[in-house]
Amino acid sequence: MSYIADTASWDRFCHRYMEFPNIGLAIDLSRMDYTDEFITKIEPRLAKAFLEMEKLEAGDIANPDENRMVGHYWLRNSCLAPTDEVRQAIDRTLAGIKAFVEEIHTGAICGEEGQFEHFLVIGIGGSALGPQFTSRALTQPSKDKMTAWFIDNTDPDGIDQIKEKLSKKLGKTLVIVISKSGGTKETRNGMLEIQSAYKTSNLKFANHAIAITGEGSNLDKVAEEEGWIRRFPMWDWVGGRTSETSAVGMLPAALQGFDIDQILAGAAACDSVTRANNFASNPAAQLAVMWFHAVDGRGSRDMVVLPYKDRLELFSRYLQQLIMESLGKEKDLSGQIVNQGITVYGNKGSTDQHAYIQQLREGVSNFFVTFIRVLKDRAGESIEVEKGVTTGDYLDGFYQGTRDALYQNGRQSISITVREIRESTVGMLIALFERATGLYSNLININAYHQPGVEAGKKAAGEVIALQSKIINFLRDNSDLSHTIESISEAIEANGQQEKVFLICEHLAEQGERRIKKTTSKLLDQVTFQWV
Repeated sequence: MSYIADTASWDRFCHRYMEFPNIGLAIDLSRMDYTDEFITKIEPRLAKAFLEMEKLEAGDIANPDENRMVGHYWLRNSCLAPTDEVRQAIDRTLAGIKAFVEEIHTGAICGEEGQFEHFLVIGIGGSALGPQFTSRALTQPSKDKMTAWFIDNTDPDGIDQIKEKLSKKLGKTLVIVISKSGGTKETRNGMLEIQSAYKTSNLKFANHAIAITGEGSNLDKVAEEEGWIRRFPMWDWVGGRTSETSAVGMLPAALQGFDIDQILAGAAACDSVTRANNFASNPAAQLAVMWFHAVDGRGSRDMVVLPYKDRLELFSRYLQQLIMESLGKEKDLSGQIVNQGITVYGNKGSTDQHAYIQQLREGVSNFFVTFIRVLKDRAGESIEVEKGVTTGDYLDGFYQGTRDALYQNGRQSISITVREIRESTVGMLIALFERATGLYSNLININAYHQPGVEAGKKAAGEVIALQSKIINFLRDNSDLSHTIESISEAIEANGQQEKVFLICEHLAEQGERRIKKTTSKLLDQVTFQWV
C-alpha cells in the first residue's frame, strides 16, 4: 500500500484529528506526512521551547537584542504581569478605552459637526493589519456603531481615495493615529495629509484626533501640545505585530461596536490551552511542530493560508506579517548566520481555486497549506440553490474537494476548524498563531521579537530622501542648463549612486508641481533633467 493511501485512512484521521472544545477549535494533521518517530525526536527541542515560553510570560528578557520583555500575553490576563505597575497599566488602559468609547457612542464627546459616526485608523504594519483584520472579520454593517476606515500606506493616490470618501464626513470622523515610536514616516505622512484635509474644511484636527503611541514619543508630545482628544499607551514590551489585544486593536474594535471583553476572553482561553507542555494537548505546539516538519526547520517550503470564509480574507495578510517578520532572521540567538523564515501567502477559498490551486496541485511542490474551515455558514437560514443544497454546502464541498485534490498529488495540509466567527474566535485565532510563532522561533533558536531588516529598510529610505533634497537643490540652483545623471551625481558627490539618482529624478519629473522636466533619449546616459 502506498503511503498516501495509508495516510488517507479513517484510522489515521481519527488519530490525528484533535478537538479543543473549550476554545471551539479542532486541528486535523492527518494530511501531514510526519511519523511518530519524528514527534519523539523533536520532543527535547519542544520541551526547551515550552520552558522558554514560560520564562517569557514570567517577564524574562525575551528580546535580547533590544533588552526588552515580551508581554502581549499579559494584555488578556493582567494577573500574569510580572509587576503591579504593569498590571495596573494594563487594567487602567482597558478601563479607559471602555469609558472613552462609551462617551463617543453616547455623544458625550462629539466632532465639530455632530456625533462621531466614522473613525479613521492611520497606521502601518502591526498598527493597521490587526485592526483591519478584526474589522473585516466581525463587521455587521447594519449593527456596527461606527464605520471604520484605514490609511495604511504613504501612497498619495490611496490617501486621496480615503479623503474623497470622507470629504463630507470629516466633522463626524474620529482619527486614530497609531505609531509606537511616534516617528513612523508612513503614519506621519498620512496624519499630515488628513490634517491638511481638516484645515481645508475649516475644521480643527485636534478636536477629532486620538494618539496611540509610546509615552514621550514625538507623536505623544504633539498630541499633548495640540490638545488632541485623548492619548492611549503603547508599551515597549508589546511589539507591533503582537499588539492587536492592546489599545492598538481594542480601541478600534470597541468603537466599531465589538465586544472586546470577548475578544480578550477568547485570546486568554487559547493562551491557557496552549500553555500545556505536551504536543498532544497543545494546538499551538502542534502547529509549530508541523511547520518545523514541513519546512525542514529551515524554511524550505512556503505556507499557503486558505481560510474558507470571506470574513477571514485578511487573516493571511495578518499572518504574513506575524510569521514572516517574526521568523525571517539572518542570525540565530548564538549569532550564527542561518537565514531563517517561512514565506506566507494566501487569499481565501474558494476564490483561490480559480487562481493558483492549479499550480499548487500540479506545479512545484514547495509549500504546505493551512486550511481554515468555519462550520457555521451564516447568522440566518439559507435558501437552497439546488434541491437540498445551499451556498454554504458548496463552500464546504470546495474546501473538502481542494484538500483531497492536493493530497492526491502528495501535497501536505493542516486544517483548522472553528465553529463560527465571533469575537472570541478572533481572539482565539490571534492567540493561537502568536503562540505557535513563539514556539517555532524557539525550535529554531531565533529572536522572534525584533525586526532589524525593517529598520534597515527605514534607514535606506531616509538616505533616499536626503539624496533627493541634494538633487532638487542642485537642479534649482543650476536651472539654466539641463543635466545628465552623471553630471548630477558628480555635482552632489553621489558617484556610485547613479541608479538612485536616476530613479529619484524620474519620479520627481512625473510630479508637475516639482518643476523638474525630463528629456528622453534612446541612450539612458544621455537622458537629461532640468529645473523649469
